[in-house]
Amino acid sequence: MNDTARAAKAPKASIKGLAPEDDALVEAARAAIRKRYQPGRHHIGAAVRTAAGNVYTAVHLDTYVGRASVCAEAIALGRALADDDTPVVAVASVRHPRPTEANQTIGIVAPCGICREMLADFAPGCRIVVPDEQGAHTRTIEALLPNKYRRPG
Repeated sequence: MNDTARAAKAPKASIKGLAPEDDALVEAARAAIRKRYQPGRHHIGAAVRTAAGNVYTAVHLDTYVGRASVCAEAIALGRALADDDTPVVAVASVRHPRPTEANQTIGIVAPCGICREMLADFAPGCRIVVPDEQGAHTRTIEALLPNKYRRPG
């Protein structure tokens, strides 16, 4: 088991509204971005959990040519799909604040629209951790992306 997987399984103070396994997934995403945060390069961390219980993490790759940037969720999902033969069942994403921001808390963020499309294609039925006023909760990818485009036929 790698360090990120150990961090994901370690008991932590619960984020209000989350089950312990989702709280651990958020902590795994936070550990990934804490380790690799670099202004202008990496500011989003993500963690995905498979049905087998394996956790895969990644960080956002920000590039000078914006179209070449890759979201942390896409990289974490790709790692899981390459290494695990069970479905991705949960996803958590976090944002590291810029050094100039007053609040330096690494907060939960919802996946962008492109990541929602990708997760709906490759992890249908997965639950996504999203922030709310009380802490966080989970929603299915289908709830976050209603009326998704589907190929005809």
